[in-house]
Amino acid sequence: MCGAIGDMVAQTGTTSAVKVHDPGKDPSPIIRVRDMTKIFHNRHEVTAVNHVSLDVDQGEIFGLLGPNGAGKSTLIRILTTLMRPSSGTACIGQYLVGKDDEEIRKIIGVCPQNSTIDLDLTAYENLEFYGNLLNVDEETLPDRIHYLLGMVKLTDHTHVPVKNFSGGMRRKLEIVRAFLHHPLILFLDEPTIGLDPDSRREIWDQIKRLNAERTTIILTTHYMDEAEKLCDRIAFMNGGRLVALDTPENLKKVIPSGELIELGSPALDPAVVSLLQHRDGVRSVEIHDHVLRISVKDSSRVLPVILADLEHHSVRVQSITIRQPSLEDVFIYLTGIGLEGG
Repeated sequence: MCGAIGDMVAQTGTTSAVKVHDPGKDPSPIIRVRDMTKIFHNRHEVTAVNHVSLDVDQGEIFGLLGPNGAGKSTLIRILTTLMRPSSGTACIGQYLVGKDDEEIRKIIGVCPQNSTIDLDLTAYENLEFYGNLLNVDEETLPDRIHYLLGMVKLTDHTHVPVKNFSGGMRRKLEIVRAFLHHPLILFLDEPTIGLDPDSRREIWDQIKRLNAERTTIILTTHYMDEAEKLCDRIAFMNGGRLVALDTPENLKKVIPSGELIELGSPALDPAVVSLLQHRDGVRSVEIHDHVLRISVKDSSRVLPVILADLEHHSVRVQSITIRQPSLEDVFIYLTGIGLEGG
């Protein structure tokens, strides 16, 4: 047995006993990962997940963020029983990954990054086919399909072939397909990648509605704004390791308080960094993709001094931005790279 939350799952067999995450309380974890490692032995040995330990609380939206190759998708594949770990353990509810995989699949839903929907079938036929695979009660399945299509505003497209859907419509259908059997946990791997801004916001609304049905959601994404809008807690991964894990608000506190000045320039001399770091009111200085990021206490006082220093060193400034720190800034501060891996 993997814990108290697992006992509750075993007794109820439904999501109704799982309470929505309340940040003011101390909920029980529904997922527990301990010292998880995955090593691929190809031409060169690659450690995709490197001694990761974390808990996911019941009812929360939990974000996994990092650049390509960070280990997010590999960790998700392990937790969804598609891949065995090299070492370490993971519990999903009361069940142990690698031992109780059939039981785990009954209580999870998975929406993979790559589309697996049948374009020649209608929306209804896609959900019906998948519901039959999941052994959803045939008497309740039609009502469940119509309810989910209504939830994502696809009722008018119930009997339309999916090949006529937009990218956003297809993605919404794939997400509710994974939710047909009332899973306790829903895994969403890059659910809005490649979508336009309006479609992304519609997916965000859909995720919130599913979470309101007392479903724990694990979300992997490249988009910091998406994580900040949706997630109760966020885990940063880089190079297979867990870099940080906390609420969005607490993660932002990692960066020294103040404002961020971003100066764009085609040529930045690293020697300028050392000079600026010693200026009064400057907390930190970094160069990233031809942008000088400077954390300061008072931008109105410090900016003229910085610009004078850059002019003295013949550094041409093409753009100036002053703003509050974001999650992207936190990730760069912790890892030295952006989410694109640059």
